[in-house]
Amino acid sequence: MSHLIYDVPMDGGPLKLGRDPLVMGILNVTPDSFSDGGDHNGVAAAVAQAQAMATEGADIIDVGGESTRPGSQAVGVQDELDRVMPVLDALAESGLGCTVSIDTYKALVADQAIQAGAKIINDVQGFQRDPEIADVAAHHDVPVIAMHWDTERDAEKDIIDEMKRWLETSINIALKAGVAREKIILDPGFGFAKTFTENYILLNRLDELHALGFPLLIGTSRKSMIGKLLDVEPKARVSGTIATSVLAYLKGGHIFRVHDVRANRDALRVAHAALYGPPGDTA
Repeated sequence: MSHLIYDVPMDGGPLKLGRDPLVMGILNVTPDSFSDGGDHNGVAAAVAQAQAMATEGADIIDVGGESTRPGSQAVGVQDELDRVMPVLDALAESGLGCTVSIDTYKALVADQAIQAGAKIINDVQGFQRDPEIADVAAHHDVPVIAMHWDTERDAEKDIIDEMKRWLETSINIALKAGVAREKIILDPGFGFAKTFTENYILLNRLDELHALGFPLLIGTSRKSMIGKLLDVEPKARVSGTIATSVLAYLKGGHIFRVHDVRANRDALRVAHAALYGPPGDTA
């Protein structure tokens, strides 16, 4: 399919979302994330990892201070700030050269992160846990990502229909707060309140979400939908992640949130060439 084209206004220049896939590198500054917990939760290690991902071609670095893996413990606002703010300050001073987003569902954390230089708010709760985060986004006039995470969904109803209904609530929260429609990005939330089978149904029917009229961020990296299928541990799920990224791109995905930047970027470049032709004559 041809990609829908979106220009998402942003300080420093718009995010141009369409045929060219963007890669968002995951920077977890947590001790307990499912794949890389503790790997980058010191400032120096976090900055080094961000720079490495930027060198590998990341367009966005997504900084998160609270794990959302199953069974993880909630983190208080101050603890989350203590984790992410030193890293955001150091990234701002480092001359990173790519956009930084903040992965949080807490309004206060989002507000402080934007003031420290983050340009995008990535809310895994789709503004439905702390709706004031949409007010923060509107106040700072930044793009937002609303992820689907509906723990009360009726499993007897069609998953895509239910996702659309839930995401429409998130969209309306953002619009009511004053977030511009063109600054909203949706994330279908692979792995969040979805069964193993439902994740693959979602991947197969991803293009149906384009009816909502917003760009799509895809986050399948190293997730259990891959681990369970291939019977491998998180860091051995790179090839499986690449397969899901390419399939999601062919279904019209725009941004790909991954741990392994170079591998996914290379695969997406090949998929792009297959759909739209290689750049120039490479014969």
